[in-house]
Amino acid sequence: MTNVPELFGSMVFNQKTMKDRLPKETFKALKKTLDNGEPLQLDVANVVAHAMKEWAIEKGATHYTHWFQPLTGVTAEKHDSFINPQDDGTVIMSFSGKELVKGEPDASSFPSGGHRATFEARGYTVWDPTSYPFIKEHTLCIPTAFCSYTGEALDKKTPLLRSMEALDTQAKRILKLFGKDVSHVATTVGPEQEYFIVDHELWSQRKDLRMTGRTLFGAKPSKGQEMDDQYFAALNPRIVKYMEDLNDTLWKYGILSKTEHNEVAPAQHEMAPIFSTTNLSVDQNQLTMEVMKKVAKRHGLECLLHEKPFAGLNGSGKHNNWSMSTNSGENLLEPGKTPESNAQFLLFLTAILKAVDENQDLLRISVASAGNDHRLGANEAPPAIISVYLGDELYSVLEALKDGKPYKADKQEKMTIGADVLPPIPKDSTDRNRTSPFAFTGNKFEFRSAGSSASIATPNTTLDAIVADVLKAFADELEKSADFEKSLNELIVREVKSHWRIVFNGNGYDEAWKVEAKKRGLLELKTTPDAVEHYLDEKNVKLFTEMGVYTREEMEAHYDIKLEKYCQLLNIEVNTMQEMIYKDILPAVYKYMSDVSKTVIDLKAVVPGAKAKAETSVLATLDSLTDALVEKSEALAKVHEAAKSCGDSLASAKAYAEKVVPAMADARAVYDEIEPLLGEGYKPFPCYEDLLFRV
Repeated sequence: MTNVPELFGSMVFNQKTMKDRLPKETFKALKKTLDNGEPLQLDVANVVAHAMKEWAIEKGATHYTHWFQPLTGVTAEKHDSFINPQDDGTVIMSFSGKELVKGEPDASSFPSGGHRATFEARGYTVWDPTSYPFIKEHTLCIPTAFCSYTGEALDKKTPLLRSMEALDTQAKRILKLFGKDVSHVATTVGPEQEYFIVDHELWSQRKDLRMTGRTLFGAKPSKGQEMDDQYFAALNPRIVKYMEDLNDTLWKYGILSKTEHNEVAPAQHEMAPIFSTTNLSVDQNQLTMEVMKKVAKRHGLECLLHEKPFAGLNGSGKHNNWSMSTNSGENLLEPGKTPESNAQFLLFLTAILKAVDENQDLLRISVASAGNDHRLGANEAPPAIISVYLGDELYSVLEALKDGKPYKADKQEKMTIGADVLPPIPKDSTDRNRTSPFAFTGNKFEFRSAGSSASIATPNTTLDAIVADVLKAFADELEKSADFEKSLNELIVREVKSHWRIVFNGNGYDEAWKVEAKKRGLLELKTTPDAVEHYLDEKNVKLFTEMGVYTREEMEAHYDIKLEKYCQLLNIEVNTMQEMIYKDILPAVYKYMSDVSKTVIDLKAVVPGAKAKAETSVLATLDSLTDALVEKSEALAKVHEAAKSCGDSLASAKAYAEKVVPAMADARAVYDEIEPLLGEGYKPFPCYEDLLFRV
């Protein structure tokens, strides 16, 4: 039996470990850095580094690394050992404060949007003391920011920290207007992580899964998710062992893994942690994804984090539960028992509505990827149209404010379960709207649009920045007012009226909503290039630069990187698809057709006059389909070559989205007709039934 309290955080150099191992004065100095962002002095860093090294060696570590998050979307690490040579030919184990605080990895091979030439290799990693070091395998991992020699952020952590600082500054200005002098406001996040688990041996036989993370071909199985019998179902014993191992590993890293269950699609599951400060939550989610894949391999399994690994089944998202809290523990998105009279809550809520409405494009861009384009708008994923769900009670409160009418609160509704042994229970003030991209769920907003494989740094950087921008505008206005209460009421009513279009409590999948959204002037950015095209709009550059989150040069780099990555991923998918057609599919079909043809010849030789109608019919159908598959493959090759030759990155990305992706779907559709006609032993790779139901 796992002793969870003893196991939890055992591989993390957290505050408890720091307090136990550091001299009292050193710990006090480090706490000032942790709590107030004060610079860490070198003498303090030296003491911390020595204690950290001694602790790590006791845990079996021999190396250390600055663990950072470049713009690839995954983590990076360069390992150095603790050994230091001595004159007598021996070594000692040492680790200095300078080595703890700063490293110099090669920056030339990471994405930079062309802002760093190959010969400009120097980059710096800088310790982020607000995120605790941890031991992974034999290495002490030190979470760091990553920047270039000339100071540009080359990672996802640096802008996130900047955005959190911006929101902290502006939220404190608002709270001061309400007579509250708080020292810190932080955003918190709890990212629910969806994923698929398949057998490793079957996975290894699929070139598309190995190279792209998703199936590029595959006919629907006879049973999918239509029976709704997978959701919350009893766990497969093999999955139970995987989840037990996963939890133990995550708990060692101090990750608050709380909930686990089967999701809607066969072989799909979910893990949800308890809320953490956004910066820590982002780091831990990156580590969680890595751990999920490593633990799966230990059990002969493979963890799929792609947003849409299987056509016709639910995709996987990462529901980003976002809120704001003060250092005293007050949740600024807690409505209280009477939200209509909670002016502070209503002001923060109004700021979020305004931020989301005015920055629909930025929120869509923050979750845009080739994989997520397949998922958004289908099978429980929210649509590409950004809107806000408030629930009935808050909707009624804001509607009354908008219309200038008194709000009449109904007494709390009771839900009757229907079984005599269960008493009526209070009904939540908000239901859960799975079709809403941005839904209020009691005391937080659930941003459901993020893809399962993505870093949540970018959507949270965007959320913090756009809300900080609005809070600044509100504070600028209210601080000048001679009558705060009157100005506050006028501001809330004015902004609710101005941004009412973003509020939608209905079904986001309904085709009528697309028509209605267009009438309201809301954006529907269906593809990544459709969204990214707006990234460098002047209002977006102005927002991010004024909030100190990105420089214009960094945004220009991100624009290029986003489009380049989109095209690169689709290029890999097309190349993989073509290889599978000519090396796997066609040879398998030809072998089957050859064997059936021999059967026809043998049958007619043995049974004179035999018509072999069934065999001939199958052969004719397969002959026609293979011709069609080659035709579609050649058409795909042409549009692919054209997309690569566009020159301009946006034009190329749009060509991929508008021409290449549909051509890929056409080629796939032909194979998906072929697969059910092949004998079981002739299939070129494991089919959906194998992958989804053989775990």
